[in-house]
Amino acid sequence: MSERTIKMPDIGEGIAEVELVAWHVKPGDTVAEDQPLADVMTDKASVEIPSPVTGTVTWVGGAVGTVFAVGAEIVKIEVAGSAASARGAPAAAKTAGASAATTSVAKAQAAVAAPAPAAAVAAAAAPATRAAVAAAAPRAAVAAPSLAAKPPAERPIASPSVRRRAWELGVDLARVRASGTAGRVMHADLDAYAKANPGVARDAAAQPSAAIAPTLPMTPSGTPREGVESIAVIGLRRKIALRMQDAKRRIPHFSYVEECDVTELEALRAALNAHHGAARGKLTLLPFLMRAIAAAVAEHPAVNALFDDEKGVLARHAPVHVGIATQTGSGLMVPVVRHAEALSLWQAAAEVARLAAAARAGSITRGELSGSTITITSLGAIGGIVTTPIINAPEVAIVGVNRIVERPVVRGGQVVVRQTMNLSSSFDHRVVDGHVAALFVQALKRLLETPALLFVD
Repeated sequence: MSERTIKMPDIGEGIAEVELVAWHVKPGDTVAEDQPLADVMTDKASVEIPSPVTGTVTWVGGAVGTVFAVGAEIVKIEVAGSAASARGAPAAAKTAGASAATTSVAKAQAAVAAPAPAAAVAAAAAPATRAAVAAAAPRAAVAAPSLAAKPPAERPIASPSVRRRAWELGVDLARVRASGTAGRVMHADLDAYAKANPGVARDAAAQPSAAIAPTLPMTPSGTPREGVESIAVIGLRRKIALRMQDAKRRIPHFSYVEECDVTELEALRAALNAHHGAARGKLTLLPFLMRAIAAAVAEHPAVNALFDDEKGVLARHAPVHVGIATQTGSGLMVPVVRHAEALSLWQAAAEVARLAAAARAGSITRGELSGSTITITSLGAIGGIVTTPIINAPEVAIVGVNRIVERPVVRGGQVVVRQTMNLSSSFDHRVVDGHVAALFVQALKRLLETPALLFVD
């Protein structure tokens, strides 16, 4: 027997340190080769760190929330074999670990994922019996997964994104046949189970977001509640907190709010959906707003820019890459619709839907979460009257959408009911003057209130 020390691999892209967001093992657990040891968070991505060997965990190097530098010791595993063979393995193990982690990013394990629930952080990996069987079985002999349910067993091995999807579908992972290495449940296994058991799996889209706090239990009148819940701010939640804090501290925000009469726009949207919705898909307000932004920044390019305040350089972009602030069970993410200026309404709608689905499923890539030049944020039907959105640095502008409501409006001396909506936009006052911001928002207002202008070159 000999002890192997597993170090934090180089995940690539110049990343020097990562934050530990979940352990999948604890001292005393038996692990198989390629079994996930831990989840770590980079700037935007959650990445699984697999085990390069089969053995027994003897030590883990830190609590959830610990920041590890690349090359730092994270786990020690006791493996069978001679000391000589163990001495010859570290370099290969390090290379294998780095390759596995990098492949994980490339396959969308680099998607921004939520920290595992508290139970998952402290949970043990697969028991020794299953690990030993998985390690001994030839990989080529792994049979295709059965679509039938299996009886509940020990805690299954699965990535955070798979666990989140299972929760959203109402599926017990212990009943899903696993096809991955060492009995790991994959997305395809979950899809197969949901298809074979439609009565068990529910529609994830109909479920409330995991980010919405559960309703407090009702208590009899006059009965006080007791207790304090301490929640560690780690992983994606910490990254969001740091980005928001940095943006508010470094950027002198100012907000500009304007009311828009979107009655004609809503009528056009309803007509297009009635005539083309079945074949092309339903349109929301978002594609129209993206088209309006693309047209408005052609007149006011100062708002479609990135500001490097350290170098003192403002980069104005010709293409319009629109970030769409999206709430997911993992937290707030900003997928990017590239070249919005070149997309039709239905192309823009399809791309927004694709990116939002990938973000919520945990399969979105790092590239799809970067490169925006201006951002849209909306709370939909709960969008309130006015918001003061925080700029998505290093951008210099963000457009906020408030809910559409019916209001009495005076038109031609008569009071009529119109559908109105407020645009709440924020700007970086270091490089965008109030006059420029006002002209940009007024251009948006003109385009949204007279939607025919959206289709005039």
